[in-house]
Amino acid sequence: MEISILGPLEVRRHRLVTPSAPKLRRVLCLLATHANNMVSTEKLIEELWEEDPPASVTTTLQTYLYQLRKLLGLRASNGPAHGHKSSEPALLTASNGYTLFLPPDALDATRFERLAVLGQGRLRAGEVGEAAEILREALNLWRGPVLVDLAPGPVLQTEVLRLEEIRKNTLEDRIDADLQLGRHHELLGELTGLAARELTHEGFQAKLMLALYRAGRRSDALRVYQQVRKALATELGVEPSSTLWRLHQGILTSDRMLDLRTAGGNGKSRSTDAAQRPCQLPPTGRILVGRETELAAMLHALSATSNDGPAVVVATGPPGSGTSALCIRAGHEVRERYPDAQLYASMLDNGAPVDAGEVLAGFLRALGVPDRRIPPTFDARRVMFGAWAAEHQALIVLDDVVDVQQVTYLLPTSGACGVLVASRRRLFLPGSVTVVDVPPLSAEDGLRLLTEVLGADRISGSSTAVHELVMLSDGLPAILHAAASRLAGRPHWTVSRLVAQMRRADFDGDMPSEAWSPLVSGVRRTCGVMAKDLRDAFHRLCAIPAPYLPPVLVGAALGMSEEWAGFLLQELANLQLLRMECGAIPRTPVRYRFLPAIREIGLHLQSSGEERSQLPAPLVSAQARLD
Repeated sequence: MEISILGPLEVRRHRLVTPSAPKLRRVLCLLATHANNMVSTEKLIEELWEEDPPASVTTTLQTYLYQLRKLLGLRASNGPAHGHKSSEPALLTASNGYTLFLPPDALDATRFERLAVLGQGRLRAGEVGEAAEILREALNLWRGPVLVDLAPGPVLQTEVLRLEEIRKNTLEDRIDADLQLGRHHELLGELTGLAARELTHEGFQAKLMLALYRAGRRSDALRVYQQVRKALATELGVEPSSTLWRLHQGILTSDRMLDLRTAGGNGKSRSTDAAQRPCQLPPTGRILVGRETELAAMLHALSATSNDGPAVVVATGPPGSGTSALCIRAGHEVRERYPDAQLYASMLDNGAPVDAGEVLAGFLRALGVPDRRIPPTFDARRVMFGAWAAEHQALIVLDDVVDVQQVTYLLPTSGACGVLVASRRRLFLPGSVTVVDVPPLSAEDGLRLLTEVLGADRISGSSTAVHELVMLSDGLPAILHAAASRLAGRPHWTVSRLVAQMRRADFDGDMPSEAWSPLVSGVRRTCGVMAKDLRDAFHRLCAIPAPYLPPVLVGAALGMSEEWAGFLLQELANLQLLRMECGAIPRTPVRYRFLPAIREIGLHLQSSGEERSQLPAPLVSAQARLD
């Protein structure tokens, strides 16, 4: 069976068997885009009828599934999905959903994503010519917009937006590869069309500027910058990003860094060069708003010249504050300052700290060291990597760091390297270290983020609901981005409707709103690296309905001395689960408080099931004394 959704819907099984009924087509597409995974009955109902299903919804849905089996000749089966062993397509029924089993690559979207990932990997490894061909093959699978002949419901619409975003990223990567191969003349027509259709897409505009400059058309490149600057100001009320501004400055001054640094068009010489200078930085991803001060501090620290060893920057903030996104953006901004390599490692994998020795081995492989030459012991790997770092200018980005040891083990001791650390806790490292606190966004910046992601038209006329959404998010970008994504996938929803759904979230079981999911995951990962006693104390403190948590109250609640309660509060603040507020007057006691969303999620994750109203007896008496 072959199912094609990258364009008009088309289904073949020995012959063309594309369904014609609109709801039947939507059921098939939803099952196909989640192939080999169960789709719940609730999701199918939401896709077909949203919040207004018919009285006979169960029977009607079963009828659609029966018609689909009959039309496509699918084998029916009941029972758990993992029981299916055959490679033949099948539609399995479970008590609460359905699973469409498809052979590998039966869906064109699956083939596209596999090729896109493969091509991106080859590009980062410096195999530019091969990457360009693989990425071009992936893009050639598209016959038009996703499901162009289908009116998707809210669930499918989210998948459509996701695939379109991956297509844009893949197209950018393919254009990057072609630019590295010296194909700027051939790209001018394509880039001119893309830039005209995507006036505020700074990536396409930047690539057109670079291609024009390399083609000897500097005045046209500068004109593109003026056009995009005007479009950004008119449509979004913002100035071009620092990346686009620096490209403009480079074109004005004929910066040699913009010149093509490879000969020939087969990608061989560039491949050899790039393999020795790997870039492992993830894409910059989502829009960054309200972090100008923090980003400037990081760039200043990483750009400063020092003979005292590597420049180290630690970014820390509460779950959902965007420390990882900020570090990745800073890494891309200073790539030219660290031309020998940009290395990246996540220090947390499936909730468990990553072994530093494995990270070092990964860095050495990226630098071209064959496996047979990578030392078997951690100390030897550290010596080898340290010797290389002492002679090179490289950027090392360590994401999701959970303790000081992880950084200490990987930190070069000498040389001109830069280190960016996104940490789950406040770290106290020896030497010259720049610590950047990443607080929640202000209400103004939260509003600006929603405006840039959704557009001014989408939120106009909903100022009360939009401000409520910003306040409900506690200023955490992860929640705001997730909320904006949910609204983007449901163009018929109002902001008020999403706010009402988020307020209904009781954090018991599956939460009604996906907007909370990133923060739930972040708090869960932080809890996963905490000692059990500390984790239990965190859950119990979440049950205290007080705006601030003084040590006397916490000590009474947990049955410990006020001094130990102070240590406990400080540790939770170091883990960014509590906000720490220092008074303006010297020697004023530090005050600790939860962000409301983190408190609610802590209760949601509480293993004991203790309800907020069921507080321990010592806590009740302590509250009475405070009152």
